[in-house]
Order: sequence, then C-alpha cells, then structure tokens
Amino acid sequence: MAVKIEESWRLQLEGEFEKEYFKKLISFVKEEYNQKRIYPPGSLIFSAFDHCSFKNVKVVIVGQDPYHGSGQANGLCFSVADGVRHPPSLQNIFKEIQSDLGIPIPQSGNLERWADQGVLLLNATLTVEASKAGSHQNRGWEEFTDKVLQVVSENKEHIVFILWGAYAQKKGSFLDDSRHLILKSPHPSPFSAHSGFFGSKPFSKTNQYLTSKGLTPINW
Repeated sequence: MAVKIEESWRLQLEGEFEKEYFKKLISFVKEEYNQKRIYPPGSLIFSAFDHCSFKNVKVVIVGQDPYHGSGQANGLCFSVADGVRHPPSLQNIFKEIQSDLGIPIPQSGNLERWADQGVLLLNATLTVEASKAGSHQNRGWEEFTDKVLQVVSENKEHIVFILWGAYAQKKGSFLDDSRHLILKSPHPSPFSAHSGFFGSKPFSKTNQYLTSKGLTPINW
C-alpha cells in the first residue's frame, strides 16, 4: 500500500502498511474525510514524521488525539497552526518551559520548530472528527503508533520518551528504560497540571540527558 510518509519512516514501517488492520484503517479514514469534517487536513496526517525523520529522532512526546476544533490540529501532538490560540494543555507546557528554562512563552503554538530538531510529536490516534474527541479511537491507529514506538525503542539508543498522563504511560509501558530515558508525570491538562506536571522539569532533564550522551540539546 502506498502511504505518503517520510522515506526513512516508510522503510521502518512498510511491513505495517500491508497488514489487514492498516488497510481497514486507511479505508475507514478515507471514507471519513469524504463524508465529514476531519482533522488534521489530510495532507498533514503524517506531519510529525515528515518533520522528524527516523534518523533524527532524539525525543518522543506521546499525545492521545488531535485537537478537534476548527483550524487547530496540524499533525503534531500538542501543536497548533500558526495564529491559533494556544489550547490549555499547550499553555501549561509553555508555562513549565518558562519555569524550567527561563524561556519566554512564545507567540506561536506551532511546534514544528521542535520536530525539525528531532522531537517526534506523536499522537496515539492521528485523525479525529470535528468536535468529537476520541471519535477515531480503536480503529487501528493505536496499533500503528505502538509499532512506531517499538521501532524507535528497539532500533535506536539514548532516546528521551516523555509520557504525560496515565494514557501515555500505559502506551509506553513496554519501552526499554535500560537503553533510553523515560520521563513520566501527570498530564499538562488543567485538570492535572497542578498534581505534578508543574515542576517536573522535563525539558531541562531531556537536555541534560542528551548532552550527557554527546547529543545536541533541544532549543525549546
């Protein structure tokens, strides 16, 4: 099956594209885009991979679903398109960066600037129907993104996996912490940010680890 995804990822994942679950998933997604308003735009479904090749991955942040509001989702977890108001979780992420690293809160919530440095911003589910959170869960995306995490964990070393909240931590439960740094905390959502996300310092911890392994830190 021809899937428009960055070449180094295609080489890692091409076996998945021929599996029955993936064929059913793509058929479902195409039908949804033809009949409903689905986010992100079809050309951006694999944007996280396009901006962060397999070779360049240094950090993986795991999200759950794309934003389901108009014009928000751009294919990278927690990220929004330029000019879009920052959703509450992203506001809290920027607050923690400011506290952790002393970096001013940016005007743009577009995190392509992170992805281009080697941060894979991976949602567990890559599509969603407008105004219906979780509407494309349990259709096959989760199996696909589990495979993404698996190939990164098994075929690379010294990756920082950032798992915010119970969902991401369960999804990443099989990751090899003898080869990688696994950072866990509550989710940056307003419902849980004050329960341990604020003050968890994932950004400085990530850069300290990368530097200790001779890798270039992320300019957050």
